[in-house]
Parts: sequence; C-alpha cells; structure tokens
Amino acid sequence: MTGPQTSVVIADQLRELIVDGTYAPGEQVSEASLTAQLRISRGPVREALQRLAQEGLLVSHRNRGVFVVELTDTDIAEIYAAREAIELAAARVLLALPARARSAVAARLRAIADAMPPLVAAGDWSAVAAQDLAFHEGLVAATGNSRLIRIYSTLAAESRICMAHLRSAYARPEALAEEHVRLVDLLAAGAHDELCAAITTHLSTAVADLTAMMSEPAR
Repeated sequence: MTGPQTSVVIADQLRELIVDGTYAPGEQVSEASLTAQLRISRGPVREALQRLAQEGLLVSHRNRGVFVVELTDTDIAEIYAAREAIELAAARVLLALPARARSAVAARLRAIADAMPPLVAAGDWSAVAAQDLAFHEGLVAATGNSRLIRIYSTLAAESRICMAHLRSAYARPEALAEEHVRLVDLLAAGAHDELCAAITTHLSTAVADLTAMMSEPAR
C-alpha cells in the first residue's frame, strides 16, 4: 500500500504500540528500522513520525533521532487537567439532551463500565486501562463535537502511556467500576452539579494515584 493513506495507517499502528507499552517511554523509534520492517519508502514513515510528534507522543532530538515521550508528574497533572476541562464540557452538552437521548448515552457507557470487573479480577491492567479510557472517550464522543473528540483522543493516548508500564495504575481497582457506574447514574438522572463534581473528584483521584505509583521503585 502506498500514498497518503499509508502514513495514516502507520501512525495508527505506531500509536497503539506506544500507548500499550510495546515502545517504552524514552525509547528511540528508528525511521530506518521501520522502513526496512514495513518494506516501504521512507516518506510515509517520516510523515507518520511527524504526525505522532505533533500529537505529543514522540519527541525529536536534533542529531539524535525520535523518541517516545517521557511523561513527568507535571505532565500527568496537565493531561488530567485538560481531560477534566473537556469532560466537564462534554457533561454539560449531554445533560442538555432530552431525557431519552441522555438515557441512551448512559446505557452505552454503563455497558463499558460493566465490562470492567472481570478485567480487574484477572489483573489485566492493560485491558483495564483501555476499558477505563474507552468509557471517558465514549462520554466525549457522545457530544458529537469533532474538535473535542480529536483533542481528547490525544489526551487519552497520553494517559495510557502513563499507565502502560505500571503493575497497576489503580490504587483501588475494586472501586473502579463503581465509580464509573456512579457517573452513569448521575448522567441518566440529569444531576448537573453532582455529575460535574464526581468527574472532578474521579480525575483528581486518578492524578494522585498515578503520580504516587509512578514514583514507586520498580519491582
């Protein structure tokens, strides 16, 4: 496959390898190696790397190459602050929907939350993180606002990078599904103030837990 679409496909594949931890934070991503591996010209690979650099998932160091971003405590705080702003905006949009439409969104989100307990029980933290972020991406996607959705997808990818190399990104995994179900219940009920407060608390707790776990020595 050649042409402009190729770089998009390569970027999508690389993005997933970065967010699932296959490429570790700080690891170099070699344009030459990817070109040889994929058996295509350097142009699409270079475009894919540039796309991911624009998203903030890769960083380019002059005369050294391209590397997976290494996120600090400050980065985590910024990522989650931005997520909070977008999710609160999304909540306001969804709370303004007619009750029937709002209930339909709540049902879709509840199905995502209901899939979390078996993953937690299995200790499959990569899948748990993906399901967790699928819930929040679903919340934003339900607004139908393409710009919010596009911005949020990058924040979600950065969040998964934070989680990828942790034994568990959750200090209280048994409460994870319950927290998300509460968000669903508040949305379905049209409880504006309570939902916004719950989103803020949920994300603030995640920042504290994630920051603490990232500072723990490797086991």
